[in-house]
Amino acid sequence: ADRGLWLRTEGERRQQKRGDMAMKGAAVRAASVLLLAQVALAFTPSLLPTLRAAPALRPAVAPRGQTLPKLHTSLQATVSDKAETAAETKKQPAPGRGVLKCKPIGVSFAAPEVRLSNEGMEKVVDTTSEWIRTRTGIEARHVLDGTEDVRSLAVRAAEGALESSGIKAEDIDMVIVATSSPEDLFGDAPSVAAAIGAKNAFAMDLTAACSGFLFSTVTAGQFLNNGAAKNALVVGADALSRWVNWEDRNTCVLFGDGAGAMVLTATETEEEAGLLGFEMHSDGNGYCNLKLPFTPEVDEIGEGVKVAQGTYSPISMVGKEVYKFATRDVPRVLEEALVNAGVDASEVDHLLLHQANIRIMEVVADRLGIPMEKVLHNLEEYGNTSAASIPICLAEAVASGKVKKGDVIACAGFGAGLSWGACILRWG
Repeated sequence: ADRGLWLRTEGERRQQKRGDMAMKGAAVRAASVLLLAQVALAFTPSLLPTLRAAPALRPAVAPRGQTLPKLHTSLQATVSDKAETAAETKKQPAPGRGVLKCKPIGVSFAAPEVRLSNEGMEKVVDTTSEWIRTRTGIEARHVLDGTEDVRSLAVRAAEGALESSGIKAEDIDMVIVATSSPEDLFGDAPSVAAAIGAKNAFAMDLTAACSGFLFSTVTAGQFLNNGAAKNALVVGADALSRWVNWEDRNTCVLFGDGAGAMVLTATETEEEAGLLGFEMHSDGNGYCNLKLPFTPEVDEIGEGVKVAQGTYSPISMVGKEVYKFATRDVPRVLEEALVNAGVDASEVDHLLLHQANIRIMEVVADRLGIPMEKVLHNLEEYGNTSAASIPICLAEAVASGKVKKGDVIACAGFGAGLSWGACILRWG
């Protein structure tokens, strides 16, 4: 009888010990999951509602009606609080990257007359119209044939933007030409300013590849915001058809030539402003994935004296890596710009991305929760026009009445460098 009593007592003691160990194990597992959640939230704050409801994060049920150790509850509360704090911190606007006291008031574009359709590309390189369209969304592109040049396209676009804005050329205080393919390596902006009659403006070129127009818009906005200028003209102009390998079907089918221009004017108050927030980044570690490098040719010009002259090689692109970069970093930078602007994605009327690939646009829109009907695109007709793509697309949307005064437009440029950025505009 004594032995039987001892066995029952020992059995209950061991069962109690197993129960305690199970409770502690549940607490540790829950704490571990919550710590992982905290890390995840640091990168993806939007997961917070899902994580709150996840079964793995719910308080464990104590076996045999007993109470779980306080360790579990305290860890859960502490880690949950830290996770929420991390998410809230991530959503804080960056200093100095919010409203700039200026607004866009006019836009126009110019494209070469020569139109090269996908069917025409079939005669140039081993490809098909269907292959190009399904992989990129591009159906045609416009290319310079020697009767026009980048500068003349920029001038036409600039004159149209001035007319659209109602601002006189002599009232323009600064001109920025964003281009990676100027007529003159020393810069086209001063000659463009002279051609349109902007005699009171200072002018400069800005090179940031396909991010160039967006970076230039923010740069002009800084001058307008601080009172150094009243009116600014920003031009994006490129002719990358000059720099493609026409035997490489992976790149030559993508690019077209063109120019777009936009006039911005300073506002008295932030309430009147139309540049609501922005964010910009670059990472030279990705340079190798998209480049147009100089190729030196060494020449001995005298005894023991050598110099390296040469030209630029055709565009080189690792398409898979560029696609991963764009679909990863463009949604992030747009979210950052929206936070800096104090605007929710649901308040965006139009999403305007650099016109590189329709698949990229679909992924970015989906990750932001913006329907495709809000996405502005015209790469079907013009292809990838580099720094010109955003203003060309915006100009057509404004001219057609799709973009109206007061509309909020989330813009993003991305490309070689690697560089990427976003700004939130309110039109007019």
